[in-house]
Amino acid sequence: YDFNTKGQLRHLDTNEPFVYNYYKNAHEQNHKRYQVLGHLITHYVYELLERVCMLQKVYIPTDAKEDEPRSFFFMSENALRSSSLIVLLQDCGVFRAGQWGQRTIVSEGLEHGTQIPFIQKALQNHGGVIVLNPNDSFVDLKADKERLSCSAPEESLTSTQSTRWIPKQDSSNPEEHTMYVWDHFISKSAAKNVAFIAHGYGGLVFVDLLVQRKQEVMDKVYSVAFIDSTHNTQHQARSDPQIQAWIKKYCRQWVSNSKPLDKPVGTLMRVNCPTVSAGTEKYGLAPSYCLHAIFRYLKSTLKAK
Repeated sequence: YDFNTKGQLRHLDTNEPFVYNYYKNAHEQNHKRYQVLGHLITHYVYELLERVCMLQKVYIPTDAKEDEPRSFFFMSENALRSSSLIVLLQDCGVFRAGQWGQRTIVSEGLEHGTQIPFIQKALQNHGGVIVLNPNDSFVDLKADKERLSCSAPEESLTSTQSTRWIPKQDSSNPEEHTMYVWDHFISKSAAKNVAFIAHGYGGLVFVDLLVQRKQEVMDKVYSVAFIDSTHNTQHQARSDPQIQAWIKKYCRQWVSNSKPLDKPVGTLMRVNCPTVSAGTEKYGLAPSYCLHAIFRYLKSTLKAK
């Protein structure tokens, strides 16, 4: 398999899309085959982030030794010097930096499943970009050192090999990873105008950051675009009226819905932010469908600021 000129994954001989049930009645074998594909896509997208988007890979923690398990994220060359900065925060899952969703990449292509269109748009319009890597939390000792694990650590803890997973320092979960990059990079950057685009669990991670670094985040972040976010303002902010008011004022949420793009969608949570349709009912396609709407929103909120 390879990506064609349209960014779609196709078989080199047959030009057919990826076939999941390749082996008859062999779920485990098919799953393993899909995991290998996922691993290859991860490294291919990393390569695109550096080669096409010209982003730099930054290892963390910054004081870790070469042989210690480290995580990393990506940022544009000028990220820490730009007056404005956009931070991309993905959903939780097996996929890594630069991806909104692995399944979407396999079925719909790079245009819909990766963050590359967002990165390119952000670099054109907004100065600096930081692409977080919140799911890169563990090292798989059984695999070779560079290989990123393709399954979540919890899955293997049921086996006798639970010791094969080593958590990465300062990145053992998405919240810790995001907090580290905030403390050591974003908060120290020259940017007075920071915006977050957070998908799924990424929204919950952002609200966690807001609660933990309340004043810093409120001072520096001018806008947040949530996409199908799983955050819960009431629960996470423990009814802090200041945080609830800030989220209502500076955030907007796009949700998978049958309504046309940007049309208001009712929400049961009164303390939530304005919620509109992403223009598609498919969760995996929501980010790519609302890309232009999100950048229009960020532009208008920056102008208002």
